[in-house]
Amino acid sequence: MRTGDSHIGPDHGADEGLRSDARANRERLVDAARAAFATHGVDVPLSTIARRAGVSPATLYRRFPTRTSLVASAFAEQLSECSALLSTALADPDAWRGLCGLIDAVCSMQARSRGFSSAFLALYPTMVEADEPRRQAEQDLLDLVDRAKRSGALRADFDHTDIYLIMLANDGVVARSPQTAVVASRRLVAYFLQAARAGSGLPLPPPAQVGISDLLSE
Repeated sequence: MRTGDSHIGPDHGADEGLRSDARANRERLVDAARAAFATHGVDVPLSTIARRAGVSPATLYRRFPTRTSLVASAFAEQLSECSALLSTALADPDAWRGLCGLIDAVCSMQARSRGFSSAFLALYPTMVEADEPRRQAEQDLLDLVDRAKRSGALRADFDHTDIYLIMLANDGVVARSPQTAVVASRRLVAYFLQAARAGSGLPLPPPAQVGISDLLSE
C-alpha cells in the first residue's frame, strides 16, 4: 500500500456521505465554470468560479487539479454534441443539407458560449498537430465537401478550410451580449451559406491558410 492511502480502502460505507458532498461540490463547480466560461471565456480566474460555486479554492483544486480538467468537464456535453453533429452530417444522404446543418449548429454553439473555441483546443491540444484524430476530422470534412460539390449544390471553388474561416469570423460576434451574438451569428452564417451555393457569384480568391488551431484566441 502506498503511503497516504490507508484512509481510502476500508471506508466504502462510512465515507458515503462525504462522497455525496464531494459529488455535490463537483456539480456546483462544473455548473459555475460552465456559466463563467460562457460569459467571460476560459481565462476567467478560478477563484471566481470557486466563489460562484460556494466552495473554497482548495476544494476546486482538489476536484480539478488543472484548468484544463475543469474546462473538459464544463464543455463535455457540447464537445460530445460536436462529434454527433459531424456524424449526422456525414450520414445525411443530402450532403449540402448535412454541410449546412453542421456549420449552422457549430456556429450557434460558438455564439452561445465565449469559451467554446478555446475549450475545444484546451481539451484536444493534439488536434492542432498532425495526429490521427485531426486527420480523421479533416478527412470527414473533405468527404462531406466533396459530396456536396458533386451534388451540384456547393460551388466548385469552395475549400474545406472555408469552414474554419466562417468559425473565425463567427468568433468575432461572440464578444457581444449573448442575445446579440446569437442573432448576429445566424445572419453571418446565412450570408456565408448563400455565398457557398453553386452559381452564387464570381470566382473566389484563393483559400486562406487557416485551420483548427486558428480558432484559439489568446
